[in-house]
Amino acid sequence: MGASPLHLDLTLKPQTRFDAIDVVKMVDGQFGNVLDAHRRVLYCSHHTTAGFFDAHTARRFRHQRDRMEPFVDSFRSLFPQNAGYRHDAMELRSELTEDQRKIEPPNGDAHLAFIGAGLKNCVTYDHNPSDPVYFMELDGEHQGRFRSRMATLLAYDRETCITSQNFTVPVAHHTIASINIADPRLGLFQQIEELIAHHGFPYGRIDIALADGEQESAVTVNEFETLLMRHDLEEILRDPLRFVVRQGRRALADPRTVPAKSRGYAKYDVVQIINLMMDALGLSESAVERLVARLMGYPAQRLLRFKRSISFPITPDADGHPKIIRGQYQSPILIQWRPAPGHQRELTLRLTRFRGHDAASF
Repeated sequence: MGASPLHLDLTLKPQTRFDAIDVVKMVDGQFGNVLDAHRRVLYCSHHTTAGFFDAHTARRFRHQRDRMEPFVDSFRSLFPQNAGYRHDAMELRSELTEDQRKIEPPNGDAHLAFIGAGLKNCVTYDHNPSDPVYFMELDGEHQGRFRSRMATLLAYDRETCITSQNFTVPVAHHTIASINIADPRLGLFQQIEELIAHHGFPYGRIDIALADGEQESAVTVNEFETLLMRHDLEEILRDPLRFVVRQGRRALADPRTVPAKSRGYAKYDVVQIINLMMDALGLSESAVERLVARLMGYPAQRLLRFKRSISFPITPDADGHPKIIRGQYQSPILIQWRPAPGHQRELTLRLTRFRGHDAASF
């Protein structure tokens, strides 16, 4: 019987609105090198505007902050703060009370940058003591106050896929749509909770992935707020050039708005072209529009770093029963930008168990 994984709950304190916090360094400072005794570590953010790059992307960045920050900066330039997002129109947010509207942060930009940059709420890394793991914070300050953030870590040595099941999501006939797949009427989380209860282990992970044959769709974890999902995000999917051209004009009008570090490192797909366009300050607006239109003759999914799978950790509650770790505003969201055949999408659910060291290995 393997030992239990190491379970840590951390409070993180960003120092700026956009910040990158090395979680490995933070753990070493608070607890010593406890992670070094394990082969793998799961990192989970409890928030919708702060998360992690997946392990593959982190390797492409060589785990370096000065490569990650400019990449995220390019999306922050694409979705600037206070740019008239419907999500930020507090007078339209009927779910908020009058008092809540006064303190609710206008952070539509941070939600869109999180989704667009491909940040995830939950990632798993092979542990290397020399590699930092950065918690990327996009909305760490509001009204002059820095926010407290929560993260959960599970350090372990072995993982075993216990079971895999399919799940069908009915979707609208619309070309562009976003669906909150945590909606109780769909029964997704009921099925997941039954799986976890049936197999009865305390530590693990549930993966929710698009089935292999699914195209023109993605999954993410974010706040399923109507104005954000049904207006801001869908507008980007419907007409990505609107946002690119707007920011091109903004850069031409004021070169200081272009993040200087972005020029060297944002090297993925159309994001590289956007940054090169912004640097070409001698171009006329019409030339910028022609350039971008020529290079963006494909849908918005090439502009945004959409993902095909999401995950949530499983840990024991106060009574020792396994539970899914989900932040207060975190919802799994299915996004599509082409109609689905038969008006449905197929997901694959994978339940994985974590174990620590085998006693015999000591």
